[in-house]
Amino acid sequence: MAKAKKAKVEDYRSIDDQALSAKIGEEEVRLKKLHFSHAVNPIENPLTIRQLRRTIARMKTEQRRRALGF
Repeated sequence: MAKAKKAKVEDYRSIDDQALSAKIGEEEVRLKKLHFSHAVNPIENPLTIRQLRRTIARMKTEQRRRALGF
């Protein structure tokens, strides 16, 4: 079973502000759908919820870093 490539912080630094905001929105919708599908019928790998939540946190951290001017 092949693992999906884990996104690195450098990947988010190369994206512009609007694209980063759009990507955060997309991933949050995906997380909500994943939570719902897991509640209705348990998903095969529940650790994907954790991975997605952490990915969103990384993107939001980069967004906040830019807002503060670092």
